[in-house]
Amino acid sequence: MRYRAITAAIAAVAVTALSVSACKSSKDDGGSTHAAEGGGGGAKTLVVSTDLPAQGASHDETQSIINAINVYLDQVHHKAGKFTIQLKNYDDSTAAKGAWDEATCANNAQAHVANADEVAVMGTYNSGCAKIEVPVLNAEGMLMVSHGNTNPGLTKSWDPGEPDKYFPSGKRNYARVITTDDYQGAAAAQFAAQDLKVKRCAVLNDNQTYGQGVAKAFIDEAKKQGITILGNTAWDAKQTSYSAIFQKIKSQNPDCVYLGGVYENNGGQVVKDKATVLGDNDKVKLIAPDGFTGYPDLKKQTDSQGMYLTFAGLSTDQLVKGGGPAAALINAYKAKYGQAPTSNYALYGVAAMQVILDAISKSDGTKASVTSQVLGDSANIDIPADQSVLGKEIKIDPKTGDTNNKDISILLMKGNQETFFKAQPIA
Repeated sequence: MRYRAITAAIAAVAVTALSVSACKSSKDDGGSTHAAEGGGGGAKTLVVSTDLPAQGASHDETQSIINAINVYLDQVHHKAGKFTIQLKNYDDSTAAKGAWDEATCANNAQAHVANADEVAVMGTYNSGCAKIEVPVLNAEGMLMVSHGNTNPGLTKSWDPGEPDKYFPSGKRNYARVITTDDYQGAAAAQFAAQDLKVKRCAVLNDNQTYGQGVAKAFIDEAKKQGITILGNTAWDAKQTSYSAIFQKIKSQNPDCVYLGGVYENNGGQVVKDKATVLGDNDKVKLIAPDGFTGYPDLKKQTDSQGMYLTFAGLSTDQLVKGGGPAAALINAYKAKYGQAPTSNYALYGVAAMQVILDAISKSDGTKASVTSQVLGDSANIDIPADQSVLGKEIKIDPKTGDTNNKDISILLMKGNQETFFKAQPIA
């Protein structure tokens, strides 16, 4: 999922990635990460990590993802082939920022590769963070599989130099189990035009990697669908009011507002000011991408009721309806934690872990060997539908790292809940 000073940060870590040596310790949840019988391929215990924002508005979402992964690891007895798996959780946010942080992501990347026993990373959640970490991991041939990054540039041509600049070794080490914003943004535009029948839409973005990317995809498809775009305005997360932005939009007579960004970037205030100036979401439709899903505070917000959200996958409720591993895992989650996960990303976090564990089971336990099972000429990852928590086969394109599953859900905020509205076909 999510560019302020990211271009400079990427350049810096790309250089660092070519000569990683002594690395700083990451901020994480503690606990020993040393394998039972040494590091590398001879170890019986290998470390797999998560790299997620644990502070600020994403706290509940991150915790539900980690909880779901722990439930799954319990189900498979913390084993992948002959290896025992130890989970280590890294926090890529700061309390001061209340969201993911560029410097913390850079430090985490160094810590991942410095740990001889750590062979793969499940994450990141924010695309901007992934663009900082992937080049560092790439230099060491270390695998990252994301459950939530949707920016296309991580795996395909998007912005200048993408995706090759994230892979300085010339070999790929990044994959994901969720589809990308070129599909998500386009699906939102098709839904807006064909289902909501909107004609004039104002677009706002949070000026970060994810938000800019999904906004661009929405705009490109909206124009094809005959929607007039009333500008693409960046909002500053540090501002206390966005009334002036919406007053300008009001003069353009919109029937739709699309928010390209993440809720952590003062999204609650953006939603509030939209309603105050333009009216409720029945009058002027409000649409946002998955960066606004899974936040308890947004669900409780009066101004959010009636807004539509896209999710680059299938909602937890829809996956559970299919029975099988998804239902079994959610039932076990409820038994352990007393409620269902707060985030639709929880099962996708488990799906990413399924890919990682399958790769480990087929490997010799080294970073390079684990990565080669997912990407490259010898890759052979294939999670059958009857084992997949997504209820369908999970395959990873060994050349790009993208998933075969291209699902988009439309959710409606109703009764303080994100309710499944429809599955949106991608034309």
